[in-house]
Amino acid sequence: MPQSGGTSTAVIVSGGKQYRVAAGDRILVDRLAAEPGQELTLDRVLLHVDGDDFKVGAESLAGITVAAKVIAHRRGPKIDSLRYKSKKHVRVHRGARADLTALEIISIGPHDAHKTARAAKAEKAGEKTETKAAAKTADKAATRKRAPARKKAAEKEEPEDGA
Repeated sequence: MPQSGGTSTAVIVSGGKQYRVAAGDRILVDRLAAEPGQELTLDRVLLHVDGDDFKVGAESLAGITVAAKVIAHRRGPKIDSLRYKSKKHVRVHRGARADLTALEIISIGPHDAHKTARAAKAEKAGEKTETKAAAKTADKAATRKRAPARKKAAEKEEPEDGA
């Protein structure tokens, strides 16, 4: 459910269904081909409201996207269908569960805003991983001991048979 009080909201389309979202919202959509933790860009935006700025239509929404992060893949509730006709021995039972993907909306806005936010996060994370990786390799190099080289066995000469 969208949170009230958000200044920027949008209506997006995913899996043929429409969702009203704001930054920080968590929604369930039809299963998407993405791994948990992966970031997605949803570009099918039908409406964008940013404070008093109201945009509708393909021309005014060009470049507006919604950045989302895949939280998990889930299954929906079981839906049972039963068909029964009395005195006719007709009983048909069907059941189905929907495959769903849980998304967390990160931001709503133009392409450039998402790229700069992601670049800043990646740069920060990259610095942390570089320092950790450098420390690990230094520790491994200091603790690594070389095994002594094995000596090759002397080759045996085979006697020649003159017979």
